[in-house]
Amino acid sequence: MASPQVTSALQAIEAAAVSEKPAQYSALLQQITASSQNLTADLSTYARTLLDDLLGVVVLRPLLASFVEQFRQVESADVKIDVGVEVVELLQSKGVGQYEEQDTNIKEILADSYEAQEDYRKSAQVLGTINLETTQKTLTADDKASVWIRIVRCYLEEDDPTSAFFHLNKVKNIIYGVQDKQTRLQFQLSQARINDSQRNFLDAAQAYYTMSLETLVQEDERLQGLSAAIVCAVLAPAGPLRSRMLAKLYKDDRAITTEDFPILEKMFLDRLLSPAEVKAFAQKLQPHQLARTADGSTVLDQAVLQHNLVGVSKLYNNIGFDQLGELLGIDAEKAEDYAAKMLEQGRLGGYIDQIDRLIFFEGQASGERKKGHAERVVGKELRKWDANVQGLAEEVERVTTMIQNQYPDFYASQMVH
Repeated sequence: MASPQVTSALQAIEAAAVSEKPAQYSALLQQITASSQNLTADLSTYARTLLDDLLGVVVLRPLLASFVEQFRQVESADVKIDVGVEVVELLQSKGVGQYEEQDTNIKEILADSYEAQEDYRKSAQVLGTINLETTQKTLTADDKASVWIRIVRCYLEEDDPTSAFFHLNKVKNIIYGVQDKQTRLQFQLSQARINDSQRNFLDAAQAYYTMSLETLVQEDERLQGLSAAIVCAVLAPAGPLRSRMLAKLYKDDRAITTEDFPILEKMFLDRLLSPAEVKAFAQKLQPHQLARTADGSTVLDQAVLQHNLVGVSKLYNNIGFDQLGELLGIDAEKAEDYAAKMLEQGRLGGYIDQIDRLIFFEGQASGERKKGHAERVVGKELRKWDANVQGLAEEVERVTTMIQNQYPDFYASQMVH
């Protein structure tokens, strides 16, 4: 309940002449913000009385603008939330169309207060109600993008990449018209974080790396972006695309200064990773980067298995299922399954002989999805047959030439017959 002084002052203002009300409302507002002992109740009562008063738009709008400026100076986030929610509802019932600017300002203050209390979801929800298609003034692409990017970042803080992605798509539609470089950087960072959260690690690595090259970003933040790119590249599925990303990161002169350079170097050079190295790396990962997949293994487990499988292909021409499983630390059937998927997806070069339980490795992976195993084997055997026939024909011709040179008379007599 509002203090008696404020209540009586508001009653006196309501009874005053319309021409005197603006000055009296302004004076009372300054008194409330300067000395009120019950700021929430006094401000709420003030706002309710102001909006219920039969004042015209021309008189009310500057009074609301003055209220917004005084309200912005309030230090308590709790007061701002309690009063702000009520004022937004009052404006809605009043008909917000005439007071869109004041409505937007109150909502921005309310969003700031929710973020101060780390309630990012409510902040995003409040920002989402701001009318960005206002008829009172023309909003630029920068104006709209700044609000949507802020909503995206709030949802990412709440670990809700789905909602964040929905609002990021709105920014994508207007990003070509955004001039503010900071907003564009935030857009790139948001893309990276969403890809990271959704475990699209290769795309995330590229986005983080692009951001790490931006000169507008502070040096320590650029290094953080580079480190994030390395982590995502390590977690990405093994194959030619990831190899190119690893090469780009490894050749960056700054990479050696990052904490994860040793694991980056081993992956780039296709060296096998030990369980101790994997365990140490896992301790630095975020929860979504350690999420378990359908087979019970983590994203990191799969990435390391696939990497080590590529490493094995560099060391052996062929290997048995049992021996491969022993090297990878898994059973033979699982080793065969991983190899088969990578071969079929073009992330590993070679083929499987299931009768002899052997995997044959053949050069670099193409990165393209392969056709059926039987078709590959038949094609290979036909090529070997053609090569053998060609070799035999060349040998026959070579022997014939030798006979002609050594025994020309005999060769001539045979040719006559």
